[in-house]
This record gives sequence, structure tokens and C-alpha cells, in this order.
Amino acid sequence: MLLRRGLFLLLVLLVMAGLFALAVAAMRPAGWTGFELLALIALAGNLPWLAISAANALIGLFILLLARDPAAVVLPALRRLGPGRPSSPTAIAVCIRHEDMSEVLPPLRRLMAGLPAGQYTLWFLSDSSDPAAIAAEEAAIATFPGARYRRRLDNRGFKAGNLMDFLDHHAGEARFVICLDADSEMTPAAVERLVALMEADDRLAIVQQLIVGRPAAAAFPRLFQFGMRAGMRAWATGQAFWQGPDGPYWGHNAILRVSAFRAHARLPSLPDGSAILSHDQVEAVRLHAAGWKVMVLPIEEGSLEGNPPALPEFMARDRRWGAGNMQYARLIAQPGLTWMGRWQLLQAMLLFTAAPCWLLLLFAAVGEAATGGAAGTDGSALFWLILAGWACHYAPKLAGYAEVLAKPALARRYGGRGRFARGALAEILFTTLLEPVSICNKSLGLLQLAGGGLRGWAAQNRRARGVAWGDAARLLWPQGLIGLACFVLTPPAAWPWLAPWAGPLLLAIPFCVATADPRFSAWLAARGIAATPEELARSGEEEATPSQA
Repeated sequence: MLLRRGLFLLLVLLVMAGLFALAVAAMRPAGWTGFELLALIALAGNLPWLAISAANALIGLFILLLARDPAAVVLPALRRLGPGRPSSPTAIAVCIRHEDMSEVLPPLRRLMAGLPAGQYTLWFLSDSSDPAAIAAEEAAIATFPGARYRRRLDNRGFKAGNLMDFLDHHAGEARFVICLDADSEMTPAAVERLVALMEADDRLAIVQQLIVGRPAAAAFPRLFQFGMRAGMRAWATGQAFWQGPDGPYWGHNAILRVSAFRAHARLPSLPDGSAILSHDQVEAVRLHAAGWKVMVLPIEEGSLEGNPPALPEFMARDRRWGAGNMQYARLIAQPGLTWMGRWQLLQAMLLFTAAPCWLLLLFAAVGEAATGGAAGTDGSALFWLILAGWACHYAPKLAGYAEVLAKPALARRYGGRGRFARGALAEILFTTLLEPVSICNKSLGLLQLAGGGLRGWAAQNRRARGVAWGDAARLLWPQGLIGLACFVLTPPAAWPWLAPWAGPLLLAIPFCVATADPRFSAWLAARGIAATPEELARSGEEEATPSQA
């Protein structure tokens, strides 16, 4: 494992050095201005995340293309699975809070119908407080034979407290718990594979399976999850290669060993007495510290979730995650953690701390262009810097796309290379428009957090919906104003350089409305653009294949 981690570190340092050298070459020719120094500092703040993305993607793509069984390379317990079915008593725990039970129950009915009776027990763990929601979930669950229901009166600790209360008082004889969110969907085969893995290695505390988006009709989740699944496959495989038994936990679509989790993953309060919001990664690092393995199963099949139905919900989710991840600053120096555990917490923070660095870089570029300093910039070096930075930022998705195009059997699951390529191009355009808006949102969220903002979790909207122009304008006027200011303050000669970042900010409001528009969503679906294998399988268009080889 030390050699693997050394290889990853070397790749990270090489990428960082290369990008920094390109930046110096672009800015140095006419001497350094104040805005150029500010841009260099902002870029330096982004380099770790860019390099991590590129290194994970390169390692992941290498394994995905060359290994006979890529998942077994990073999770050796797969090679020890026996021919029989697993037999351990297992609880399937679904955490709910003010959910639409008509959406929650159908995938669970399909799951339980395919599992051996008696071995698996379905539990609904409710944190609902609204009387109408409570009555609705009680009535719905009463129609589900064999399902058990438990609602807390005290919602202390949010989801983590809910699960630990269940483990302490209701888990019974269950050796393992499959943790699901309200929008999770798993197949019986995927569940049994997770149980078999736990039986094959008694030092595994958590096995986290990859999670892909459920088929979505709305344009926003449809395009978002098409790229996300490609990127996560490459990223997670590469990261699992060097993290090994010190891997991440994402809070759902995973299996937990009850004894280990109950003994070591109990969360403390923060120094100020408040609850930890982003609980999952803290639970993982506490298990690392206790000598237990937390590992990723980088396989997609049979593990799905719902994604935000429109840009407003996506932005709200990012702000929630930011509030939770930035709490890690108060935990990272706690005694008893492993150095890999501390790195996991730091990496989770980098995802959000990089956002204001990107925004600062944009402001520095606008200042440089507005004051005439950009005339001395080396255009060729700047072009290669922008291209290399873009490639590093999107490296996991590009690697995932390359894998599909290189594997005929995998491409057939997407309806063939041509249809897949059209979806990839549409997603790249979508992400090009989304990313600056998202980065600005993360930055504003951190400012809100510093001012005493978000302190807890609110119920989530999971239903597809349109977004009115007025609602989009009220939400996204800061992004639109920043984008407009970038073009107003700079000469037209600088606009092509600013367009990839300032242009999407200027277009944020129409982008929000368009990607939630049912007509645009129907247009994409009718042409099969960004269709996933699960969508094509349901419509009968997928050419069935036994593997992804």
C-alpha cells in the first residue's frame, strides 16, 4: 500500500508542478503585476484539487482498461466469495424524514421480493415531525408486509443519531445493516453481494458500493448523472487503489458491520456542543483509527439514488454539504486518528475551499484585463494552461467516457458508441454551463456559513418540477450580476478568455429555467440523449451483455 500511495503522491506533485509552470510562463513575460500575483495565489489554492482529480482519474482509467477484474484489484475480498448465497441475518434500514412514501416504497418492494424471507428485515427509521407526514408514512408502511417502523421523538444527531439509536435498541440479531436513503434503490443481487463480502473478510466494517442516478425524466438530473457516473467509476477505482482499507463512506447504499460500527463510529458533539452534520466520513475515519477496514466496491450494477430534480435543489444540497464538510476543520486535529483519516477529512474540505479560489482567480483575471495588464500575457502559454486546467478538472469524467468508448460491451449498454458520444457531448456542455454557477454558489455558501448560516438539515424536495423565471432570478441574481460585471469591466479583446467562466454566470438564470423545463426534458428523452443503461433496459433498447469487459 505504501508503494501505491507513493505513486499517487508522485502523480499529484507532477500535475501541480506542470500547471504551476504553465501559469508562470503565461504571466511572467512582461513582469509581474499585482493582479497576476493574486491570480497565481488563487491558482495555487486550486492546484491540490486539480491534481487529485487528474491522478485518481489516470490510475482509475489504467485499472479499468487493463485489469481483468478491476473491482478485485482494489477490493481483494471479491476473490474470496464462495459459490453459495450469504446467510447472515441483515437489517435493511431506510432513513426517512417527511418523504413522499409513494416514491419510497416501490423500489423497496422489488428489493424485498427478491431476497430470502427471514434473513433480511426491512426497517423504516423515521425522523419526521410533521403530523401529516407522520400519518402518511404510518399508513403507507402498514401496507408493506413484514416491514418494521420506528420513529424517534428526539431527533438528536440527525441521520447519524437515528441510525445509532436503531443499532443500540432495535437491530436485534442482525450482524450487518444495509443503510439506504429514501431515494436509494438496490437490487437483491447487489445486496447479497455486499453481505457476501462482509462474510468473506471479518475485518471489514463498511463496504461502500458505487451509486448511480436512477433514470430521470427531468433534464437537470438526466444530464448531471450521466457524467457523474462516468466520473465516479474512474475516480473511485483510482482512489480505492491507493486508499485501500482507509476508504470513504458516503452514508447510504453501503453495508455496515453492526458490532464494529456500534463500538467505534459513535459520533461526539463538536466543541461548541452542536451535532456533526456530514457524519459519514467522520464515522469512516473513526473506524480506520480502530483498525477496521472501510473499502469501496467500484461496481455500479444494482445501486442507484435520486439526484436533485433542478438547479435550486442542487444548489441547496451543495450548501448543506459545505456546511457539514467545513466542520471537519474542528475535527481534523483530534488525537487518535490515522494520517489517512486526517487526509480524508482534508480532501472533503478541499472540494469546497477550492471554490472561492476559482472565484478569486476570475476576479484577478478581470482586474488584469480591465487595467490593461493582460497585453503582456503569453497567449500560447495561457491557452495551454486553460486547456490543461480544464482537462484536470474534468479528468474523472473524461476517463469514464474513454473507458466506455474503449469497451464495445459497455458501450452497447448505452445503446452504442454513437448514442453514448452524443450524451457525453451534451453532458460536457451542460457541465461547462453548470460548474461556474456551482462554484459561485459554494463560495457564497461559505460566506453564509461564516456569518452563522446553515446549522441543520431540512427536508428535501425530490420531485421534478419546472422553475419560474422569477424564482430563478431571485436565486441566481448574484451569479448573473458577477457575469455581467466581468464583461462590462473588460475590453472586448479579453472576452474570449473570460467567456468559459463569466459566460455561464451571465446565463445562469435561463440555464436554470431551461434545465427544469418539461419540454426540453421531453426533447432529450425522446432522442435518447444522456440515456443510462437502466433507462434503456426498462424501455427494451439495451442490448443485454453479461459483463462490462
